[in-house]
Amino acid sequence: MRRVERSLLFCILAAVCLLLSGCTGAGKKEEGSTEQAPQEQAGLVIGFSQLGSESAWRLGNTASMERAAKEHGISLVVDNGMQKQENQIAAIRSFIAYRVDVIVFAPIVEDGWTNVLQEAKDAGIPVIMMDRVINIKDSDLYTAYIGPDHYLEGVKAAKYLQKKAEELMADGREKIRIAELSGTEGSSPMISRYQGFHDLIDRDDRFEVLETVSGDFLRSKGRECMQNLLKKYPDQIDVLYSHNDAMTLGAIEVMEENGIRPGEDIVIISVDGEQAAIDLLKEGRINCVVECSPMLGDAVMDLAERIVSGKDYSRVSHPDEVCFTEYDDLSGLEPRGY
Repeated sequence: MRRVERSLLFCILAAVCLLLSGCTGAGKKEEGSTEQAPQEQAGLVIGFSQLGSESAWRLGNTASMERAAKEHGISLVVDNGMQKQENQIAAIRSFIAYRVDVIVFAPIVEDGWTNVLQEAKDAGIPVIMMDRVINIKDSDLYTAYIGPDHYLEGVKAAKYLQKKAEELMADGREKIRIAELSGTEGSSPMISRYQGFHDLIDRDDRFEVLETVSGDFLRSKGRECMQNLLKKYPDQIDVLYSHNDAMTLGAIEVMEENGIRPGEDIVIISVDGEQAAIDLLKEGRINCVVECSPMLGDAVMDLAERIVSGKDYSRVSHPDEVCFTEYDDLSGLEPRGY
């Protein structure tokens, strides 16, 4: 693309980002919103549709992308979908219209992407899914996926609980009763974290899942769901399995308000690995935190550069992640950065 065309592209994209921001939320930008105009550079231009800014994880993920783009000399156009699929689809279409080099998106839900991804394919623009996967018949409509293995995260949570069960059953209880806070319905982390956990737990007679309720990955919803669960199952919940740290933090607030000692009266398993959750794990108020790292920026930029330059690349790649538990020495663990 000639320099004049590239300069025009930056001007138009800046205007589109402002327009998209103004058309969502009645013209008010969501707190923590990350829409920004690109800085003109000669390198690649990537359009990034982030699903929202609802948690420390999501903000850390966006910061990782911005930091890595700057280091790689890549112009990153970020649009905050504000938890709405229609906003993400509109952003992707704007990226297609103004000929970005690569599209990266974190899909809020699994279904409903076929049409817009076909448009990207027809335009010859490679698409990278980040963090979440989609349900689509034609897998050729996207170029690559990079992000966590959410099914494995559920398995890790279950394996920790199976180990912990030996201790819990020692007091003579017949069953270990579990309450589950799941994420956004229809999202790949919710589906996979549920399936990975239940594939082990449902086959183990020591466990009974009292109920699974959606907290939508939000701290406020975690509070609300935990309040309802304690009313419905007073003195019955032995374990809380929460699909992300934000919901976990909200649930812990409710427990403590009701005189329940988190980590002791109720075993708590959480997913993500935010600093706040790790701090509570060190204090004994959470028992297990399954890591789901948002620090994907460098890997995404490397992948985008390989795709555009025609080099070999892995179509599916996962970061190395660990499971932090009460049995581990965490004294040397470095700050999480999110």
